[in-house]
Amino acid sequence: MTNRGALRRTYTWIAAHTPWSAWAWRNTAFGAAAIAPTLPLVLGSLLLIAVPGHTPYPLLLAVVGSPLLTGVQRSRFRTLLGLDIPPVVREHPWTTARGIAERLRSESIWRQYGYHLVAAPLVATGAALLVLAWALGAAAASVYAWAWMMPREEPFGPPTGWQSQCDTITVLGALLLLAAPWAAAALTRLDAVAAAALLGPNRARELERRVEDLAESRAGVLDAADLERRRIERDLHDGAQQRLVSLAMNLGIARATLRDLPPEAKAVIDEAHREAKEAIEELSNLVRGLHPAVLEDRGLDAALSGIAARAPLPVELTVDIAVRPGPTIEAVAYFVVSETLANVAKHARARRCSVSIGRVTGDRGDLLRIVVTDDGVGGADPAGGSGLVGLRKRVGSVDGTILINSPLGGPTVVTVELPCGL
Repeated sequence: MTNRGALRRTYTWIAAHTPWSAWAWRNTAFGAAAIAPTLPLVLGSLLLIAVPGHTPYPLLLAVVGSPLLTGVQRSRFRTLLGLDIPPVVREHPWTTARGIAERLRSESIWRQYGYHLVAAPLVATGAALLVLAWALGAAAASVYAWAWMMPREEPFGPPTGWQSQCDTITVLGALLLLAAPWAAAALTRLDAVAAAALLGPNRARELERRVEDLAESRAGVLDAADLERRRIERDLHDGAQQRLVSLAMNLGIARATLRDLPPEAKAVIDEAHREAKEAIEELSNLVRGLHPAVLEDRGLDAALSGIAARAPLPVELTVDIAVRPGPTIEAVAYFVVSETLANVAKHARARRCSVSIGRVTGDRGDLLRIVVTDDGVGGADPAGGSGLVGLRKRVGSVDGTILINSPLGGPTVVTVELPCGL
């Protein structure tokens, strides 16, 4: 079964690449279609060679009519080959003065001239030779039919004479017919590569433009997420938290004023009052973790001072920022310090910790550098589920870098750099 399958695939491949296959005729038709758009240029070049003083109207037509020729060539590729070459995006139409100036300053128009003045004539010449090869191959392979139609007294002559020449011509014609499809495929491939490189947009610049668009889109998403966190923080602070505070106050008043209640009812009120205060504290921590209001009003120094004051171990905080970074970078920096101090309190068994924040100038421009150091046991591993994975993702969302140096026995140093230009 394996041999039969291999033979079947071989037969299928041979049938798909014969001179009468659709593959051969499609490539031949595609190459032949390249002749017509280049005829004015070819005839103009021949005229210039024959008459040196002649005005090069065809060459001027090729230069001025480059947008039209480019559209014709793109249509040829799309219709006959199924290859879509994207156009170069312009701000102004080419029929206006600004459009003409924009094109003269753009390197893409010179690449298009290179295709129309160099690549297209060469392809057209190859296509003409290809059509000639098909015609010669067909004529040579059918030489016996031509000889049969020609009136002769002895059509075939002696074996070593005219008949042997016909045999040779027939074999050469058959070989030419077998080689023509592959020549057509090679010409099609070369034309497609040249057109993609010269008629379409510059790939490097297109990638740069797409990277810029993606960076702008990501910055918009980050800003939208930060605004959404602020809205949630504001709604929780002004809505649910105020209701819980009011509930706790009412329960406190009830516990203080209703003294003649049964002990069971007093116990229920005391429990409800205690849970309401715990809920207020938990909600305050949640709101503070989303986006504290002090961060937006007074910046990182004041916001991180609150975190350092609430930490269960002594924290030495140094913030040296002359100019505040953007709100997105401030939010990420606040999250980094908050999450790192939480990890130190949970896992490091440290006695003290230091946090240093400042703006530095590095290879990537203006950066906000955060260095958190603790004297704990060390051995921090991002794969251990200690919160460092989320820290890496949050830092990476703004193209920041994080370096964790945590040998066994300590100390642990977490260095984070965030681009202030975002």
